[in-house]
Order: sequence, then structure tokens, then C-alpha cells
Amino acid sequence: MELARHWRQRNARYRLEGSRNASTGVVAFPAEHGVDWQPYCLSGHGSVLTYAVVHAASAGYENDSPYIVAIIVLAEGPRITAQLTDVSSGEVTIGMQVEMVTRLMADTGPDGLLLYAYKFRPVL
Repeated sequence: MELARHWRQRNARYRLEGSRNASTGVVAFPAEHGVDWQPYCLSGHGSVLTYAVVHAASAGYENDSPYIVAIIVLAEGPRITAQLTDVSSGEVTIGMQVEMVTRLMADTGPDGLLLYAYKFRPVL
């Protein structure tokens, strides 16, 4: 991922910033853009709707497998796909309450760019 694209996505990745429609109150993630849409920081709290354990990881993430990917229903309504952390697959349950945390996703190497993104963990 080049630096410019990472910079443009920083609010969503670090603060879980989506948008809220001023007319209807609908909250969206990722952010919608337009006349009635305003930036909106989501709480980062939600529950597990469904999940899967990934054994065949994508290129570059082979050392991380197996890992858990879940669809999270955020407290504000949007659904988000994210990796679960700080939990084993045997401990995950449908409906489990989770919270967003920021974790290191990649180190791009010689240029020194560290890429962070959101993951979710069980509520402490």
C-alpha cells in the first residue's frame, strides 16, 4: 500500500470514522460522501454476527494463520468485517461483545512505514 492511500484511510483505520446522514440519522461505515453526510466516529463496540477461522492466509500473512475473521454488528448499526484478536477460536461465540483495538498490520521494510489498522477483541 502506498503512503498516500494509507494517509487517506487513516481516520477509518485509527478512529473507526464513518459518516452520519444529517437528514435521516443513518450511520455508514466506510464513510459515505455527499451533501447530507458528515464525519462520525463510531464507538468501536459491537457484537459478533458470524465468524470463520482462516487457515489458508493471503500472501504476506502466512505466518499469522490460523486467524479469526468476523462480521461485527457495530452498536450504531453498520456491519464490518474485521479480524478478531486476543481470543482463541474455541472462545468465540455468536453474540460475543467486542471492542475495537488498533494493531500493527505490516511493516513495509526499508522505507520505514508501519501500517496499523483496526481489529476487534472481546470486551475486557
